[in-house]
Amino acid sequence: EGEAGLAGAEEPCGAEGWAQDAVPPGAVPPGAAFVAAASYRGPGNNDTRSNKELPILLWWSGSLFPHFPGDTERIDCPRGSCLATRSRRVARHRRTKGLIFYGTDFRAYEAPLPRLPHQTWALFHEESPMNNYLLSHPPGIQLFNYTATFRRESDYPLTLQWLPGVGYLRGPAVPLAEKDAWRRKGYAPVLYMQSHCDVPSDRDRYVRELMKYIQVDSYGKCLHNRELPSERLRDTSTATTEDSEFMTFIARYKFHLALENAICDDYMTEKLWRPMHLGAVPVYRGSPAVRDWMPNNHSIILIDDFDSPQELAKYLDFLDKNGEEYMKYLEYKKLGRIKNQFLLESLERREWGVNDMTLPNYLNGFECFICDRENTRVKEEQEHKKSHGKIPAPKPRIAQFKHMGCPMPTPGFGSVEDLSGGDSWKEMWLQDYWQSLDQGEALTAMIHHNESHQGRFWDYMHEIFLKRTRQH
Repeated sequence: EGEAGLAGAEEPCGAEGWAQDAVPPGAVPPGAAFVAAASYRGPGNNDTRSNKELPILLWWSGSLFPHFPGDTERIDCPRGSCLATRSRRVARHRRTKGLIFYGTDFRAYEAPLPRLPHQTWALFHEESPMNNYLLSHPPGIQLFNYTATFRRESDYPLTLQWLPGVGYLRGPAVPLAEKDAWRRKGYAPVLYMQSHCDVPSDRDRYVRELMKYIQVDSYGKCLHNRELPSERLRDTSTATTEDSEFMTFIARYKFHLALENAICDDYMTEKLWRPMHLGAVPVYRGSPAVRDWMPNNHSIILIDDFDSPQELAKYLDFLDKNGEEYMKYLEYKKLGRIKNQFLLESLERREWGVNDMTLPNYLNGFECFICDRENTRVKEEQEHKKSHGKIPAPKPRIAQFKHMGCPMPTPGFGSVEDLSGGDSWKEMWLQDYWQSLDQGEALTAMIHHNESHQGRFWDYMHEIFLKRTRQH
């Protein structure tokens, strides 16, 4: 059935293979104009095989299938062609060489079993580690052969997914005189705009403490203490689409509290890049390696550089009253002042674009990355068979812990020992983090035992629970 179901698209569809129309929720920075447009035409290749001969890539997370409008497309990638599909009826087909999963949707108790030895698993996960802590533990990430994550160490890094280009950082800043006039009208030096509360980074606990020492205007649902001036600006879709009126309003603030919802190396979102674009100074907590990506050595203020919220407040107050010192944080906006070669080279080197119709988006780019590697693997396996073992079989590639590996959540302020027994953050996120480890171990054990019945997952979980209990 699978053969028949995928044999229909006999005409090469290389152009559709890089279509820009379908993207996952949250995969495109605010303001992206993702409308039906002429597809990016792939590089093409010399692959003369018919569709019936091509390796098949199955997007297990069908909602991500990056093609429009069909269920199956021929994709013509640099090293060869593949059929890409979201049709699960080919899941066990001999030509289905790779399954592509979206990390946020991947659940250990729903994984396709038994895992077939001729298939690789690929992970696409550009979203927050909080969406699936299973992937932050070795047993979880090592289920996959290839990865596209926000970590620079992944096979297909998505680290700068929120940064369209170096020009975005050079956007003009509101003049300091206008910011000072804004302050004299009673507005705070510091902006907090957050409506997603109760997250692993526990940011609200930190901001609540900071508010004791410096004025912070908080417009979102979290720690809300001030109203936006119009109903239109209060509409959350206005904020997420980078509406020009909204952007003009928040650009007048000197400092933006930019706290990610979870802490992990290289996990950086619009919370960091947007204030830099607007010419406000991010007061940042998120990726511990964030300095590696900054335009120069003096462009953001790191919360973790200060011993306490009180110390941070003291420094922000100093900058608020000393314009010359404050403006040093915006030097990178001047021509030629972006000195970080690692940042510049990373932007130049990436194969995909952000809001750039001349380049593939990263979904199509990763799909071709997998296609090329599966074609190489098929060829190496054929050579191994022909040589009767003289040429070694290709070794399976296994994703490494550093392709995702994120640390255990910690309180935004104070230590775990300081938190009361009924603290909701502690009960929710620490439990979620460690239960995800158990789930990764359970699925790994099921695969090793060649289990085919997903319903047995909870039996394996129970065994792991009993084992942990005995150890303690």
